[in-house]
Amino acid sequence: MEASSNGDVKLKLENLHLSFGGVKALDAVGVEVKEGQIFSIIGPNGAGKTCALNCVNGFYRAQQGRIFFEGQEITRLKPYTIAQLGISRTFQNIQLYTGLSVVDNLMAARHFLFKSTWLEGALYFGKSHKEEVRHRRIVEEIIDFLELERWRKQVVGMLPYGIRKRIDLGRALAQEPKMLLLDEPMAGMNLEEKEDMARFILDVQEERGLTIVLIEHDMGVVMDITDRIAVLDFGRKIAEGTPEEIKTNPDVISAYLGVESTAQSGGR
Repeated sequence: MEASSNGDVKLKLENLHLSFGGVKALDAVGVEVKEGQIFSIIGPNGAGKTCALNCVNGFYRAQQGRIFFEGQEITRLKPYTIAQLGISRTFQNIQLYTGLSVVDNLMAARHFLFKSTWLEGALYFGKSHKEEVRHRRIVEEIIDFLELERWRKQVVGMLPYGIRKRIDLGRALAQEPKMLLLDEPMAGMNLEEKEDMARFILDVQEERGLTIVLIEHDMGVVMDITDRIAVLDFGRKIAEGTPEEIKTNPDVISAYLGVESTAQSGGR
């Protein structure tokens, strides 16, 4: 369900500039993501999409501009502090502990949510025991939600690629986020796996009420599940709007066809 046009702003990027040497990765990029939206960032390879997400969760530091989450500026915060505020992330390349089981991978994602001291954890009684029971219950709920029951005790490194991508999403959910940043969650998947992942993303939005920022190259998926889209090209935002508006935008069409856009050419 699309967030209302006057809904609360969950995430705001304001005039972000990011350069690596003489290469401008982001050039005055600004967007607003409303509460409850699925907001997609699209563009050709090298457009700056992942750089934008890396700035949001603190992996990169923009040279100029500001980032706000729920009205609080997070531009200079450390990645672990941003995670604690409720921003969770998946990456283009799967970041799992391949030697651990599905359950253990999801439990590992909750490490910063544990309140027991190391001594209480070592003795494993009272408060520590109750806390682990609660965490394991939440992990099992995620396993049920993502239909991972049959693989729950299996070593992740032995599982099919599409299932590992699903586990990666589960690990992001295990952090109890308020917002998900999903960087190409369907990359390398076959059609059936993509359909499953799209369904899970929609369920995350609708049933858990999470705001989602999505980077994805499959335009069919993007147009089907997204509320609003921003388009980057060579680090600049060249368009923003609903899927229907983006489909017919001449600058977007030019960017994907490799033709000089009116935005870059100054309208020539």
